Amino acid sequence: MEGDRMRGGSTLTQQLVKNLFFGTGRSFLRKGAEATLVPVAELVLGKRRILEIYLNVVEWGPGIYGADAACRIDYRTPARSIGRQQSARLAAILPAPLKRRPERMNSYSAVILKRMGQMGW
Repeated sequence: MEGDRMRGGSTLTQQLVKNLFFGTGRSFLRKGAEATLVPVAELVLGKRRILEIYLNVVEWGPGIYGADAACRIDYRTPARSIGRQQSARLAAILPAPLKRRPERMNSYSAVILKRMGQMGW
């Protein structure tokens, strides 16, 4: 673990609810409100739609919101035009998108590509 800060173990749904409704502040009140909204989001939206929305609202870099914006900035092409290698590199930055750059994600993107292959993607 880096430093003294603990990393959260939030699900994508929890992160989506936080990003859409609460911003980056931390509080027990926010966590309580999140806890009530997460099951509703999963019931109404379903996992596939949650992933789609998450990828289109998450910050991919300083001031870069959404997968399409990230693709246009990092690869100068819309998201629908990127390949497996590029998508794996983008996925690799998500744990820390303000600190990581896709072009530096060689080993982690290789792990992601291997897992994609195992899943039949």
